[in-house]
Amino acid sequence: MSLHDDAVLVLKGYGDQPELRQVYLDHLAEHPDGIWKACEAGHITASGLVIDPEGGRVLLTLHRKLRMWLQMGGHCEPEDTTLAGAALREATEESGVTGLTLLPGGPVRLDRHPIPAPCHWHYDVQYAVLAPSDAEHQVSDESLDVRWFPYAEVADVADESVVRLLEAARARL
Repeated sequence: MSLHDDAVLVLKGYGDQPELRQVYLDHLAEHPDGIWKACEAGHITASGLVIDPEGGRVLLTLHRKLRMWLQMGGHCEPEDTTLAGAALREATEESGVTGLTLLPGGPVRLDRHPIPAPCHWHYDVQYAVLAPSDAEHQVSDESLDVRWFPYAEVADVADESVVRLLEAARARL
């Protein structure tokens, strides 16, 4: 099965945000390359909010280009075989944390946002990723900083999309 096919199956199985989910499915139906960065109409991305439920905190990255505190995530790569695997790969690469696991149940949220030309949209499929309680992180080349934030402080540093993702992840927990 291709990554494109996996994305369609994942989205068809996602029960929330029905209108936005349909926008994603329509995009993939219209663009066979809609999973890849090269698709100028926009492309699917996969992200993972790294959570330490025991510590009541999340690990966010200060994105180098956007200069915003965000969850880990990014573009799908040719070696990715599933969206879940892409999200876990991105979370591991950007956090430096070993032993991350996906929260069961598939994506916790979808977030479509505009990006600068030549592409136009990121269709982000967002997962929750569980960190071991003794997780040690590192700053990657894509980040200016990586830091743990208590749940209550996320709204003070991150935008609404990250706050909504945290709320959805906590509801799933």
